[in-house]
Amino acid sequence: MVTRDDVLKSLEGVRDPELGGNVVELGMISDVKIDGSKVEVGLALTIAECPLRNQIENDTNRRVANIPGVDEVLVRTTAMTKKQRASLMSTARRQARETAEPTQVSPTTRVIAIGSGKGGVGKSSISVNVAISLAKEGFRVGLLDADIWGFSIPRMLGIDDRLEAKESTKLIQPALAHGIKVVSTGLIIETEETALMWRGLMLSKALEQFLQEVEWGELDYLIIDLPPGTGDVQMALSRMLPQAEMAVVTTPQLAAQKVAIRVADMARRSHMPIVGVIENMSGFDCECGQHHALFGEGGGARLAADLGVRLISQIPLDPHVVPGGDSGNPVVTANPESAAAQALTMTADELVQLIPPADMETCTGRIAKMLADLESTPA
Repeated sequence: MVTRDDVLKSLEGVRDPELGGNVVELGMISDVKIDGSKVEVGLALTIAECPLRNQIENDTNRRVANIPGVDEVLVRTTAMTKKQRASLMSTARRQARETAEPTQVSPTTRVIAIGSGKGGVGKSSISVNVAISLAKEGFRVGLLDADIWGFSIPRMLGIDDRLEAKESTKLIQPALAHGIKVVSTGLIIETEETALMWRGLMLSKALEQFLQEVEWGELDYLIIDLPPGTGDVQMALSRMLPQAEMAVVTTPQLAAQKVAIRVADMARRSHMPIVGVIENMSGFDCECGQHHALFGEGGGARLAADLGVRLISQIPLDPHVVPGGDSGNPVVTANPESAAAQALTMTADELVQLIPPADMETCTGRIAKMLADLESTPA
């Protein structure tokens, strides 16, 4: 049975981009009604013409729809009363005083975690090429290599710099490559052959440092390349970045699909929405015109159907991908006309459609300015 607590816990991941709080603690959830597998959520916005209305409604719908046992979601949106708006702004001001910003990642940043149940499915290649594709479209993009043990992002991007802290802020400065900001454990050790023999607590601490002590600046998107499986890093991410959403990578074969569903189950248990499925290695088209399904067929579509999400893309096997990654010149820049590059570019486009960038000029921001003006006006 779906409970009210399940719904409210899930909605803690829907955040107001400017105030930084979630819709539950800000008092924006006016009502929750549950009828079997149908959930109706009352969403109270500061003003009816809120420019972020569609984004907040979609985020609310997506979060609730990812709760196991929910088949139908209805979001009923209303405008706040003057009393509710005053209470919201009072809560926001109190939180600003009492709590520091938990990470250096702005609340306006859209966070997309690229996850898989097992290694060897091309998750890092997808993360790199999607990040570059987003940057080529004009978005401000960061790429966090959270695969602490198995880092490969620096080589794929051709980076050999070491991460250093800025003297004035004491914050770590990301490396820059192909128009994106990059952080990886591969940029803090002596060589890429060095083995990191860290246990669970150190893994989550490394992720914590990358989120709290790196000067990410203003980003539209932060792509996070997760390690395979359902361990400490994944759980720490859901705790530290509640706005994160996951794209699950699988290959067409049944075995990979059954493993990938575990990382999706972990994400949902942590109230992290699954934005969709990316099927990698989806066959090979030879020069003779024939299609060869070297790893089987249908795994991505079956996984997407099981999860009730969209199959975002199917990326074919392409001989241009490996040399591009080995040389530090990924396929979307080295061979943009290749089949894989086009599929990866389309993957980035689909992700933008599913998770559009946040609008900085929010309705709550305007309300805050109005209240500040009123408070500074003599009675």
